[in-house]
This record gives sequence, C-alpha cells and structure tokens, in this order.
Amino acid sequence: MANSAQARKRARQAVKQHAHNTSLRSTLRTAIKRVQKAIVAGDKTVAQGVFRESVAVIDRIADKKIIHKNKAARHKSRLSARIKALAA
Repeated sequence: MANSAQARKRARQAVKQHAHNTSLRSTLRTAIKRVQKAIVAGDKTVAQGVFRESVAVIDRIADKKIIHKNKAARHKSRLSARIKALAA
C-alpha cells in the first residue's frame, strides 16, 4: 500500500490512466475488426474507405504510445495487403 501522499495520488492516477488506455486499445481493436469485416464481405471500395478511417485511429493511438509505432505499421501493412489482394 502507498504510504506517502504522493504515492497515494500516483496510485489513483495510475488507475485512471489504465482505464483510459484500455478504452483506447478497445477503440483500436474495433477499428481493425471493422476493416477485417469489410474485407471478408469482399467489397473493395467499402474496405478501402473503412481502412482510411482506421488508419487515422491506428496512428492516433500509436502517437499516444498506447501501442508501439512498429505495431501500428504492421497492422496497417497487413490490412492494406489484404485489401490489395481482393482485386486478384
């Protein structure tokens, strides 16, 4: 248990920040799933539109250091490759 006032405050802040980060991570996963669902549906134009929106979400969350920038790049790359493969 935190003994000093500073440690108690940091513990309170950590709980709040954890809840906020969890919410952002959930937003990220939802954005990725939306693109995957559009890809499975097979409509390339819809998938591209959803992908553009999701890229903004992925980048925003990577900028806040909720996920690493390389992980964000990996997600974008894999989703993009799956969309490009729809035409073939």
